Amino acid sequence: MSRKEVSTKPRRKSTTCVFYDKDFNSKTDTLVYALGGLGEIGKNMYCFEHDDEIIIVDAGVKFPDDDLLGVDYVIPDYTHLIKNKEKIKALIITHGHEDHIGGIPFLLLVCSIEKIYAPRFAKALIEKKLQERKRLSKTKIIEINGDSAINTKHFTVGFFNTVHSIPDSLGVLINTPNGRIVETGDFKFDLTPIGQNSDYQKMAYMGATGVTLLMSDSTNSEVEGFSISEKKVADSILEITKNTKGRLIVSTFASNVHRLAQIIKSARDCGRKVVVFGRSMENVVEIGLKMKTIDVGPETFISPELINTLKAEELCIVCTGSQGEALAALSRIANGTHKYVKIIPGDTVVFSSNPIPGNAISVSGIINQLVRVGAKVLVNTPLSSLHTTGHASKEEQKLMIQLVKPKYFMPMHGEYKMLKFHADTAVETGIPRENCFICSNGDALILKNGVVSRAKTRIQTDSIYVDGNDISGLSTSVIKDRKILADNGMVAVVVCIDSRTNTILCKPSIVSRGFVFIKENQTLMKESESLVYDALKQSMKQKVTFGDIKNCIRNTLEPFLYERTNRNPIVIPVILNHKDAMQKKNEKKE
Repeated sequence: MSRKEVSTKPRRKSTTCVFYDKDFNSKTDTLVYALGGLGEIGKNMYCFEHDDEIIIVDAGVKFPDDDLLGVDYVIPDYTHLIKNKEKIKALIITHGHEDHIGGIPFLLLVCSIEKIYAPRFAKALIEKKLQERKRLSKTKIIEINGDSAINTKHFTVGFFNTVHSIPDSLGVLINTPNGRIVETGDFKFDLTPIGQNSDYQKMAYMGATGVTLLMSDSTNSEVEGFSISEKKVADSILEITKNTKGRLIVSTFASNVHRLAQIIKSARDCGRKVVVFGRSMENVVEIGLKMKTIDVGPETFISPELINTLKAEELCIVCTGSQGEALAALSRIANGTHKYVKIIPGDTVVFSSNPIPGNAISVSGIINQLVRVGAKVLVNTPLSSLHTTGHASKEEQKLMIQLVKPKYFMPMHGEYKMLKFHADTAVETGIPRENCFICSNGDALILKNGVVSRAKTRIQTDSIYVDGNDISGLSTSVIKDRKILADNGMVAVVVCIDSRTNTILCKPSIVSRGFVFIKENQTLMKESESLVYDALKQSMKQKVTFGDIKNCIRNTLEPFLYERTNRNPIVIPVILNHKDAMQKKNEKKE
């Protein structure tokens, strides 16, 4: 199937959301809704709308499941924003992870956004991303921090520092005409953090002065207790680096900048040179070095060509592939297909990560292959402390709720079960059950004079599939067709007509692939051919177009096949026009 340039907009017709709530006033009330990030991990995008203004917080992507072959990213449906693009006053970024900034190039293709506000590290990542895609436009990227403020006609936006696995992570305070909203972004509470600390005083002050709605990160809502400190992980990595005799290969998330900094610093302190593999990791390390987030000198690194000139105990390889990705550096090292590195007995491979749900089988396969070729593999366990999460566990989520003291609560950033567990936690802390809203993408909440209620109608949402070789996007209908072909197959109906006389010349011929076994369903095929033939003869008693003929075939055959087989194959009409008619048609064009 060829890849075509198509718009990121879905093909189906759509309408701007109209609210029929009895007491809703589009001029005076405030709307809160998500276009992505609810009921899923990824493509976070939260919108705040009042009258003629929309503030967007984050614009992320989601990485596709294994069954979405040919798709590199999944992004939100921007239809509502496109129809209201004159209302968009700002895009605010909480931090620099792909599920919060990865959708920016695609959003800028369809919406002209005057200003993007982003913290320091996220700003550098966004600029590099837009340069690579040649999407540098009139959009200004403005650096923000915990002391910044943004003012529009209806909104006043402030920020507070949070701790996450990437530097310069922010939570957002949005003052609206109908109440105050706190959106936490991704956060955790770490009492001995690497980098900036959480702004506990500001959070407590917001709680003391009154918060109407809290929207909080739900990723680890099922995990009891407090997460371990990043400093404890740093100590474990340093200990392993000291005690490892041979080459050290460490794989982690490229986006975990604090972890990368600790790995590289430990290698330097133990007299090892560092080589980095993986494009995303190379980009993050480059930016980290420029900003001194990774505070080592250039002499710490060597080029890949010099790997074999060092003794084994003098080398540390840092690479992508901690989730078992087939094309990542660690997978190629394990399989012996990497250009510069092959496993030799005595190598130690450290997984400074936990498998993301769904990746456990892939990770296990890589570990088995590494052990098979002679490596010693270390993974995260409660005893080794080789990884800690960047998201708040249950007790940390309770602490956020107790600090902010919201009247209403909306869990965000998580699958449905995560949202549900987080809402239960909010009820435990004293928020009334009726004041907790578990929403899906497209659900809207209405703020009116400090009271939050659920809207009866929804904003249009969908998942849009993107091929990385075509940044304009891959239509959702293409993926849906692939799924139908996989599940139900296809039926081609070949029809011969003479357009001069508007007649069908012979009974249609039907060809099937992946639908039914033709030898055992000859009767069904014959009945289908007769049914289409009779329908076309009736239809062609009056003048018809090729489009009319195709519609007649589909409308006749699809319900018949479903009734007989309980399956919905793709029906493809093929119209063959009489040679003389085609020649006459071409003469008219000339």
